[in-house]
Amino acid sequence: MNEMVLEIQGMSCGHCVMAVNKALGKVPGVTHVAVDLPAGKAVVQGGASAEALLKAVTQAGYKAEMQG
Repeated sequence: MNEMVLEIQGMSCGHCVMAVNKALGKVPGVTHVAVDLPAGKAVVQGGASAEALLKAVTQAGYKAEMQG
């Protein structure tokens, strides 16, 4: 199982956290998502590709890039 960290721009409230969490959780292969609003990051575990994760966040209306 892989763990990836995404830096997410545009989140400002709890609704944003829920939207990003839901979008990432729907990506095939994702087993766990933890979104940190103050840090502007999401930690994703599972076998999803970075491309699929970035696309999901973008489609939810936020900007994201892989950390590291």
